[in-house]
This record gives sequence, C-alpha cells and structure tokens, in this order.
Amino acid sequence: MAAVEAITKGVNNINIGDFNGKRNRIQVSNTKKPLFFYVNLAKRYMQQYNEVELSALGMAIATVCTVAEILKNNGFAVEKKIMTSTVDMKEDLRGRPGQKAKLEILLGKTENFDKLMAAAAEEVQIGDGEEQS
Repeated sequence: MAAVEAITKGVNNINIGDFNGKRNRIQVSNTKKPLFFYVNLAKRYMQQYNEVELSALGMAIATVCTVAEILKNNGFAVEKKIMTSTVDMKEDLRGRPGQKAKLEILLGKTENFDKLMAAAAEEVQIGDGEEQS
C-alpha cells in the first residue's frame, strides 16, 4: 500500500506544462486547433505571465505570424523578440533526417491590455444578458 501512495504522490507532483522551464510558451499547430483558439489562449497567458512565447515549426509558422499580428493590431501585445532557427527532425516513416524551420515570437502586454480585456469581458456579459431576456 505504501508503494501506491508513493506513486500517487509522485504523479501529483508532476508539472506537465513545465517540461523546459517555459510556462508561457504556446506551441502552435496549423492543423490541430482553429486560429482564434491560439489568439484567446495567448491573451490568457499574457494575463497570467505578462508575456507569451508563440512557437511553431514548418508550415505552422504562418499561423504564428497571423496570431501575433492579430494581437498586435488589436492593441493587446507588443513584439519583444523574434527568434528563428532550424531543427533537425525525422521527416517521414522511413526516418530520413531533415530540417524544419522554427519561429519563436515573444509578445508582451501593452499598457492598455487590461482595459481592453475588461471591455471585451463586459461586452460578453452584455451579450449574455440580451440572449437570456
């Protein structure tokens, strides 16, 4: 029984979201989630951590650029840093090595981020009230 309790305690102490020390990193895919999922997730991360790092490989780079531009153009974020690199990967089932482009964009909150988020939350509450009446 003590072994089960030790395993349970160990599992409870695992922090899944913090594999490499970056809690505020979003790894963007261009196939798994819709674009505005990442926009809204980035806003939540900025609320929590004051900045967010958007990361993508290969074809998903266009999605990261679009998410960053939406946040910047709507006044939520400012660009802090852009990093590019290539990553060695296995390309296909035969395991041939290849390289993929990688883009990381670090965004920070703007001065009026909190006001914009409050206004957006207020609009949602007003919209919910109208639907219920």
